[in-house]
Amino acid sequence: MGEILRMQNICKDYVMGDEIQHVLKNIDLTVDEGEFLAVLGPSGSGKSTLMNIIGCLDVPTSGDYWLDGLHVADEDEKTLARIRNQRIGFIFQSFYLLQKQTAFQNVELPLLYANASAKERRERTEEVLKLVGLGDKMDHYPSQLSGGQQQRVAIARAIANRPSILLADEPTGALDQHTGAQVMELFENLHEEGNTIIMITHDAKIASHASRIVKILDGCISEGAVEDA
Repeated sequence: MGEILRMQNICKDYVMGDEIQHVLKNIDLTVDEGEFLAVLGPSGSGKSTLMNIIGCLDVPTSGDYWLDGLHVADEDEKTLARIRNQRIGFIFQSFYLLQKQTAFQNVELPLLYANASAKERRERTEEVLKLVGLGDKMDHYPSQLSGGQQQRVAIARAIANRPSILLADEPTGALDQHTGAQVMELFENLHEEGNTIIMITHDAKIASHASRIVKILDGCISEGAVEDA
């Protein structure tokens, strides 16, 4: 499989009063299609900033970033919004489900934004909810679901548009250990089906589920290994 993401010399600086804070320092990162990558680092390491740039939620101060062959480092906000909708499936620690919408409606939302037909939206939404084991919960509201079930809805929403990359930020952070293990098993299944996954985490045990680990510390990354995570 080919390369799906490449970063070269990515830097991100923030101006803090009279000082410049160098949050990311010459990041080089390549991810292949179908890979399951964990970015492992403590709080303050720069991993959230890196995630925001990977997810086109922010742009680097300098450097080059290609996603799916498209150079996105200097695209305008309209293009970045289209990339976020079409190429990246986001999974967050806090789920971010719409509380007044059913599981079905939450998962259907990105398909609405993509102007999919009503038939396509219904078929795809039912397909991914069944895939994550919630075929019998489609009409339930988030308040009627457990934390693990809510995260499964969020995962179904993330994969509904068949994105190039699933980008997960501390996906088990709000879950107990047992439920977190079930969610990680789902990630492993999604990986086996060919999905490209980039997972941001501070937890070495969670990172060990990935097929490859890079470690980030003080804005710099280095290759890790599952066995020494």
